[in-house]
Amino acid sequence: MKRYDPSRSPDPEEWLALDEGERQMLVEAYHRRARIRPPNRRLHAVFHVIVENQIALGDELPVRDTVRRLMAEGLDRHEAIHAVGMVLSEHIVDLMHVDGSDTEWNQDAYDAALARLPAESWLRSSEDEPS
Repeated sequence: MKRYDPSRSPDPEEWLALDEGERQMLVEAYHRRARIRPPNRRLHAVFHVIVENQIALGDELPVRDTVRRLMAEGLDRHEAIHAVGMVLSEHIVDLMHVDGSDTEWNQDAYDAALARLPAESWLRSSEDEPS
């Protein structure tokens, strides 16, 4: 795989055959080419990679179906990846704010949040952004 484009789903086998560093470099290169400057390009790329990894796992997780649903509701694939990435980041932040107890990832809560994720809020937020 030579290039990444979030508007096209990478071949799952080809994507998963890359190591994490290669995946991250491909995502960062895409954003540079597209002149997209997220506040933290590395962290942004990491979340893209995680979501793409989850999509590549297919039916093992609901992420692929969530992205498809969000696209059917009007998001482009890149926006859908960002929407899933936001849910993912919220769950990671929740894990980090636990007061010293031994907390584990709650897959059921993540899956439920993905099922509730509406495209409409993302469509409204992109309309509100200044040009």
